[in-house]
Amino acid sequence: MNKLALLNKVKEIYSNNQNVIAYLKNLNNEDKNSLEDILISYDFQAGSYIKGYENNPTIKDAYCDYLSNIINNIGEYDSILEGGVGEATTLGVTLSKLDKKPKNSYGFDISWSRIKYAEKFIKTRKLDNVHLFTGDLFNMPLKDNSIDIVYTSHSIEPNGGREEEALKELYRVTNKYLILLEPSYEFADETARARMKKHGYVTNLYETAKNLGYKILEHRLFEVSSNPLNPTGLIIIEKEAGETIANPICCPVTKTEIIKKNNAYFSQDSLLAYPIIDNIPCLLTQNAIIATKFLD
Repeated sequence: MNKLALLNKVKEIYSNNQNVIAYLKNLNNEDKNSLEDILISYDFQAGSYIKGYENNPTIKDAYCDYLSNIINNIGEYDSILEGGVGEATTLGVTLSKLDKKPKNSYGFDISWSRIKYAEKFIKTRKLDNVHLFTGDLFNMPLKDNSIDIVYTSHSIEPNGGREEEALKELYRVTNKYLILLEPSYEFADETARARMKKHGYVTNLYETAKNLGYKILEHRLFEVSSNPLNPTGLIIIEKEAGETIANPICCPVTKTEIIKKNNAYFSQDSLLAYPIIDNIPCLLTQNAIIATKFLD
């Protein structure tokens, strides 16, 4: 079934405050949240997180206070990435609170509409050198060991069963530290655990990280959670640092350099072009256009 043909129906579902992902999953009797389901659901939500922050900034500000404190005390860094940045309400507020601003900050999301709102939010915070683009958490358009501090904030959340894939990809692009603020199944009560399973959330990030042999510096319940039925856990992973990479953004297919020309990015290695829409680079693999004569 082509779910993209149902967007007007999904719009109606969303307008009636019904669960979009649950509706899409039921169409094919799926037991896991697919990438397409998450993309459609998140795109319809675009704008809601900024509105929620503007109406009540207290919880988000407290959340970012603790996150910024972790980053302030973690060590030297020049670059920061939020994987699954959404509308940048966490990234924008956290960057504003850092003692030392990174030379460059990055954020990507699977949803173009969320990045559109994220751009607006970053401008209201008057932050410089923040680079936003669309991307896939499981196939990031970023080079190996290219970002000093990588963090997530409930962005791995809806991908239950894919914990190992997510961790490996996040670890791949990390140069020094990986900070995970994700649902904490280990520290949740039985009611919260049942809810996490029902919604297809991740449930074993910590065990998976241990089994992968990662150096875990800290694992505990985070100080702030917006929903007691979805408590936030903190995992900090350290990685041996490599050389600094000047241009981390790359072709998601080959992980090689991309160059900007007019309204697209192009990889000479893959011969693929990626459109730029309203100044937002679209760097999902499904956005790729075969363009062997692009530079002619």
